[in-house]
Parts: sequence; structure tokens; C-alpha cells
Amino acid sequence: MTTVQTLPKIFQDDLDEEYLQLYLNSRYLSVDTETMGLNVLRDRLCVVQMCNEAGVVAVVQIKERAAPRLKQLLEDTHVEKIFHFARYDLASLRHWLGIHVQPVFCTKIASRLVRTYSGYHGLKDLVRELRGMEMDKQQQSSDWGADTLSAQQVQYVRSDVIHLVALKEGLERMLQREGRLEMAKSCMAFLPTRVTLDLSGWESEDIFSHS
Repeated sequence: MTTVQTLPKIFQDDLDEEYLQLYLNSRYLSVDTETMGLNVLRDRLCVVQMCNEAGVVAVVQIKERAAPRLKQLLEDTHVEKIFHFARYDLASLRHWLGIHVQPVFCTKIASRLVRTYSGYHGLKDLVRELRGMEMDKQQQSSDWGADTLSAQQVQYVRSDVIHLVALKEGLERMLQREGRLEMAKSCMAFLPTRVTLDLSGWESEDIFSHS
């Protein structure tokens, strides 16, 4: 993936038409979200960051509960969206913006299915192993609801999405090698239902268990 942009483009509440069309013509879109906390129903969605396979990064600061261009993009079935721990991001996007993201690839699910030799499946761990790079996660717990993002926050959100396409491709090769690619695809396809369960009160209960 060739990076053609050094600083992300920052938008308020929604993408503009130029970036919408740019991303609609991409094959992949790496996506991440930042919220005020980890309770989807309580802690509002503040930032959505994305990056295509050409390395073009956009950051949308969310203050309203509607982003029609972002919704059009994330629901477009021709662009595959790549997340790390998609379950949380999909729930947040659905609850706060009414967006039903599709189709989805989750690098955390892929890692858990194929990197069974490791107990570490965080984004930082994957970037270190598969890309040979270190990530700075210092801004992870900062105030994402601020009116203006700091330079450190902007750099953080950029770093969270620029690696995901390469990680997806590396993990898919491993899944193919181990004969688990189709199982992974089935898990990704189930994610919207998993999110529906989460938002309907079954977040912690394993409905598949015997007990």
C-alpha cells in the first residue's frame, strides 16, 4: 500500500462528496471509531477514522446523530470494511448513527482463529508481529469529545487505520494456509447478528452454551 497523504483530512459530522466518491471507488476501507468510553449505549461516538488501500485517511468528528454520506459509504456492499474488534465499532456506529456496516472483515477475529500460538491479539501486537513496527497507544484514553483534536490524537487515529489492509492480507494468507479461511468468513458474516444481540441485551450471555 502506497501512502499518498501525510496528514488526515478532518471533517465535521460527515464526509464531503469528494471523499465519499474517492472511497466508494476503493476496494478496501479500514475503519475505526473513538468514543467517550466503552459502554456503547452510554458513551457517545465521537470520531470515525478511515483509510483506503491508497493510504488516504479521513477523520470525521461526530456531534450529530446523522451522517448520510458516511452511512452510504459504510453500507455500500462493493467496498469491504476492515476493523480491529469490529463487534464494538459496528455496535457503536449502529446505535449512534443508524449505520449497518457491510461487508466486514475483523482482524481480531482472524487473529484469534489463526494465531493460536499467541495469547496476544491486540492491534499493537499484530502490527509488531506482521509489520515489524511499534505503535504508540498513549492517546487511546484521551478526551475524544473535545471540539478540536490535538496533533497527538490525529496521529493516533491515523496510526489505528493505516495498517489494517496489510494486516488483513497477511492474516488471510495464514488462514488460507491453515484451512480456516471459510470459517473466518462465516464468523465475519455473523457479526451483524452478534451486534444485534449485543444491542438487545445479550452482550454478556452466551446463548449457545448448555447452562
